[in-house]
Amino acid sequence: MAGRSDGGKSGVRIVVAGDRGTGKSSLIVTAVSEAFPTNVPPVLPPSRLPDDIYPDRVPITIIDTSSSIENRNKLAEELRRADAVVLTYACNQPETLDRLSTFWLPELRRLEVRVPVIVVGCKLDLRDEYQHVSLENVMSPIMQQFREIETCIECSAHNHIQIPEVFYYAQKAVLHPTAPLFDQETQTLKPRCIRALKRIFIICDHDRDGALSDAELNDFQVKCFSAPLQSSEIDGVKRVVQDKVPEGVDGRGLTLAGFLYLHALFIEKGRLETTWTVLRKFGYNNDIRLTDDLLPSTFKRTADQSVELSNDAIGFLRETFTSYASDTEGAIRPAAVDIDLFSTAPESPWTEPPYKDAVPTSALGGIHLDGFLSGWSLMTLLDPAKSVEYLKYLMYDGDAASAIRVTRKRRIDRKKQQSDRNVFQCYVFGPQKAGKSALLNAFLGRPFIESHTPTNEDRYGVNVVDEQPGTKKTLVLREIPEAGVKKLLSDKASLAACDVALFVYDSSDESSWKKMAELLLDVASHGEDTGYEVPSLIVAAKDDLDPYPMAFYDSTRVSQDMGILSPIPISVKLGDFNNIFQRIVDAAKCPHLSIPETEAGRSRKQYHRLVNRSLMFVSVGAAVAIVGLAAYRVYAARRSSSG
Repeated sequence: MAGRSDGGKSGVRIVVAGDRGTGKSSLIVTAVSEAFPTNVPPVLPPSRLPDDIYPDRVPITIIDTSSSIENRNKLAEELRRADAVVLTYACNQPETLDRLSTFWLPELRRLEVRVPVIVVGCKLDLRDEYQHVSLENVMSPIMQQFREIETCIECSAHNHIQIPEVFYYAQKAVLHPTAPLFDQETQTLKPRCIRALKRIFIICDHDRDGALSDAELNDFQVKCFSAPLQSSEIDGVKRVVQDKVPEGVDGRGLTLAGFLYLHALFIEKGRLETTWTVLRKFGYNNDIRLTDDLLPSTFKRTADQSVELSNDAIGFLRETFTSYASDTEGAIRPAAVDIDLFSTAPESPWTEPPYKDAVPTSALGGIHLDGFLSGWSLMTLLDPAKSVEYLKYLMYDGDAASAIRVTRKRRIDRKKQQSDRNVFQCYVFGPQKAGKSALLNAFLGRPFIESHTPTNEDRYGVNVVDEQPGTKKTLVLREIPEAGVKKLLSDKASLAACDVALFVYDSSDESSWKKMAELLLDVASHGEDTGYEVPSLIVAAKDDLDPYPMAFYDSTRVSQDMGILSPIPISVKLGDFNNIFQRIVDAAKCPHLSIPETEAGRSRKQYHRLVNRSLMFVSVGAAVAIVGLAAYRVYAARRSSSG
């Protein structure tokens, strides 16, 4: 296996920096002209190496810099634009080597320059010949501290020693970087690299028998390197693997363990371009994620449209679930989610918020089919591009268009008085200690907990709600902390993604009611002002406690004034939910009903109705006048002709 890949780069920009007098300009001139300069200016203009100087044939532009104080801003600008940085020190001036770790490398971090660094010792010819220095011993502590260093090399421009190699290593570090693939400390492939190679292995294992046969290995070679392998070469590859990793080859061919060993071997021998060629042929970028041209960056939609999984994608996910679910529990075990299910993805997308702990689980922590599909529905709703990306990692072979569907605009749903959505999002508002978190926990099948833990960030819960036999809707509850409402409503389109707003209060606490009523007014006003009004329900939580004295009067008054249903009493502690989740879905299915109306909104509507009525009267009056005038003209014409 051999080959090259430039990762799609049209050019490499290498910036040379270091202390004054360390040989930066002489290094550049010698590399470009292949001659040592007798006189060089303080700073050279940008220099370009011939395109064909290195095998990848990618143009290299070299930027010289000044280390003087007055040129620091220019230096910072050039460093930020670099694809790679060459840091120089003088082999005959040890203090310039010390300056790498005390100034230059920390300065790159301060400037947030995250590119490969090549450390170059210049003026090798001037080092004292009696001074025996091991480059490895000198640089090892520095490389341990600064992992961004890709390699170190010593050179002499005067004696033409290793000058081309300096910029070859710099270019190679950009086109075929080590850091994403290999852990230098442990001398092992990095997890993300292993996951990508595992996915490639499975794709190439056409018969799914867990090994690459000679024919499959040859197909892989042709796809990646456009050259077939001879039988003797395939046998040689398998012998190399079997000598070091006996389980890397079996009677069927090269196993995954053997495939991974080969790539670790290529990297250890400095042939990173081989592994990068394979990765890029299968659509991976330098972050070892699928490239943007294989994935949609955005899905065209308006603010009040949502994105859902298509039936095709849901069918694929059902099959995927079946292949990973435990026979005994009928669920995917927690460890299997990351180790097995997402083992061909860069990482599990469900280990961090908003997806972590957002789906119902079994007593043993396993995920059943409804929870599994709910998790994917949540990811598709919040980040459809990420959802499609991870479908691809799981071997979904359809394109983006076949994986998702964009729903109808909600304002059209209101006109049609029904929704065509299968996934509804409900925003859950309420003051602290109202019972919002307890409601979300109950929705996910988790036990009631007496102690209160404040929610400081938005939190999601997703589950299916059974309707009539054979039909289900997916409901997403988004808990919004009281302190986060103002920030949410600062965005004009913040309610566009909301299908239902739920307002929760502690029915035993009058102050909780008042705060909830203020939130209801704020959200309703925002909806009226922006045109994104949403159906709203009020929940009187903690119904197991005695209500405050004026509770019935207050709730009746506000409900009637705003034109919505009376509060729905529930008790999470007693397990009495009063069919609340089905009620939320029913409200979402009828987007024209249960919309709260403020006094200002009502006055505005009355004004518009009055204006429209006046315009109608003017139009009717004008029409009558025109008809009257026409009738008079007919009468006058007849009278004239009879006369």
